[in-house]
Amino acid sequence: MPLSMTKVAYGAQSLEEVHGWFAERGEVARLTTRYLPKRHAEMIGGSVYWILKHQLVARSEILGFEEAEGGKTAILISGQLVDVRPRPRRAHQGWRYLEEADCPPDLSAGEDGEVLPGHLAHELAKLGLA
Repeated sequence: MPLSMTKVAYGAQSLEEVHGWFAERGEVARLTTRYLPKRHAEMIGGSVYWILKHQLVARSEILGFEEAEGGKTAILISGQLVDVRPRPRRAHQGWRYLEEADCPPDLSAGEDGEVLPGHLAHELAKLGLA
């Protein structure tokens, strides 16, 4: 099974804003990172799961990797953003691997994926309710 990763949707105030970012990017978007992930071969076909307000809220499929300017690496991701069932996740710098067992399921058509305030999601997670 493909390996995924998490990344903070830095600067976004809402899920709608993140969707707006992807609406402007076309079919393929590029994330630039300093180093090629050691497990990059396992990640093709996985997803970048976006963290917003301390929750995983959406994902973009990882299509591949290529060299970027300055010796950096571009992670090629699908320009289609898929909402997922929100799941608590701490914010972090850069990106982190995410095993398939820890990935939240996609939202089905018409299902509500309301993003809770970060402190409330954290409290529910501590109680085992999220």
